[in-house]
Amino acid sequence: MSARATRKRWALIGATSVALVASGCGSSGDSGGGTGASDSGKTFSYQSSEPQNPLQPANANETGGGRIVQNLFKGLVDYNPENGELRNQAAEKIDTSDAQTFTVTLKTGWTFHDGSPVTSKSFVDAWNWAASTGNNQINSSWFGDIEGYKDVHPESGSPTKTTMSGLTVTDDTHFTIKLYNKVSYFTFKLGYVAFSPLPEGFFKDPAGYGQKPIGNGPYQFVSWDHNSQVVTKAFANYQGVDKPKNGGVVFKMYTTAEAAYADLQSGNLDVMDQVPPSALATYKTDLGDRAIDSPQGAIQNIGFTLYQPEWAGANTAKVRQGLSMAIDRDTITKTVLQGSRAPASAWTADGVQGYKAGTCGDFCTYDPAKAKQLIQEGGGVPGNSLKITYNADGGHKEWVDAVCNSIRQATGVNCVGDPKTDFKTARAAITGHTINGAFRTGWVQDYPLNANFLADVYRTGAASNDFGYSSPEFDKLATEADQADSIDATATGYQKAEAVLAQDMPAIPLWYYRTNSGFSTNVQNVVFDSFGNPNWTGVEVKS
Repeated sequence: MSARATRKRWALIGATSVALVASGCGSSGDSGGGTGASDSGKTFSYQSSEPQNPLQPANANETGGGRIVQNLFKGLVDYNPENGELRNQAAEKIDTSDAQTFTVTLKTGWTFHDGSPVTSKSFVDAWNWAASTGNNQINSSWFGDIEGYKDVHPESGSPTKTTMSGLTVTDDTHFTIKLYNKVSYFTFKLGYVAFSPLPEGFFKDPAGYGQKPIGNGPYQFVSWDHNSQVVTKAFANYQGVDKPKNGGVVFKMYTTAEAAYADLQSGNLDVMDQVPPSALATYKTDLGDRAIDSPQGAIQNIGFTLYQPEWAGANTAKVRQGLSMAIDRDTITKTVLQGSRAPASAWTADGVQGYKAGTCGDFCTYDPAKAKQLIQEGGGVPGNSLKITYNADGGHKEWVDAVCNSIRQATGVNCVGDPKTDFKTARAAITGHTINGAFRTGWVQDYPLNANFLADVYRTGAASNDFGYSSPEFDKLATEADQADSIDATATGYQKAEAVLAQDMPAIPLWYYRTNSGFSTNVQNVVFDSFGNPNWTGVEVKS
């Protein structure tokens, strides 16, 4: 997207393509074989996983919690599921003349699920709370662009303030955001769920609200039966442009993708996240016109524990480069993954603005001889043994085993999968730094720009930098890209930063995703967006 001339108004911005019914049965309670008419009062069920953290907007950066929270809360803007364009929600308009100071005007009439009004203070208080060190929000770094963030979240020591100087409430419907430096794409970032508002009651009992959240989104919280389901219902007073055409979403927790697929086929689950690898060859035949195969802005990687001494040395980059060259991506994507993935040659997903094929260079090309050479030059894999940690409930076993087989055959390194029971357990081990070696890590776009795949993952201290990776050169180039005069220039700048990852290889790019999913006979009008989400509010439940 090119820069706007003179004063820019972000009232509507075009963008290129940014982790359960109580009885456990199907949402409609019948076979779904009726007239095809929809019943807007009925819920539908969706394949999910247990959230890693309490249901707080700035505390979810994995799909299990993130997809629930994004339905309970709604921020200033979001992305149109039909075309990926940024659209206003709680914001009437967001004005800026310099991409550094933004004036927000809110729409009137918005309320939280408890009936209290959504005001400028609802946003400013929520962001200040989320950014503050003491509140331990996993997405606190998302507020790092705002002036005063370092006062509430210093790199070391205790905070000197509780509010960011860059946030100023003018009145109930107006507030300003001032950044340390200009960020050409800052409004893109505002679509991320961490920037949601919070009701006044939240601050009196954050822990309690994390278990029984009160938001302002299209669906309101009903119940959370841990490791089983989260039940929501449509919010009657929702003021967004995407009013629900159904009665709510029930997020059902599954320990295996195979179990979810069996429930989908029997009508006990309405919408899948992804079909398991074991069903990729047959799911289109199994489901017919209820099968989904659509583009997704997402990538699968293998990350490394660079915070551990055996992986921290500069020379170990050669070991990781060698391991990358030992993976036969072409064969694995064609056979194990049935052509449902495309081999990756960069750390940014194909189709995202700023994507540049080939950034990984030869290091993403299968070459056993060169792989052995690089591993030897780098001092070898510690103990000549590599574990790849992954969540067993996500349908990853087949490809992890295939990757390990490829590494073993090409290099002689003893590679094995390290399955954790579920996504929550795997994420806790990864973020808690209790694993050693390597781990599965995927990234689905939060906004459709290469900066999201790079700055929010590989910048020093970023919320999703699970590797402990820190490169002054990458950080410098990322900052320069942020301050570019246009989004096009920002995308180009981040391509330069991405090239640094090829030198350091903190993570190995594997392949780009597609959404391979399906839905039951109980529902209709199921469409997935480039974020890998169904258009939640557009799903219709058959009567």
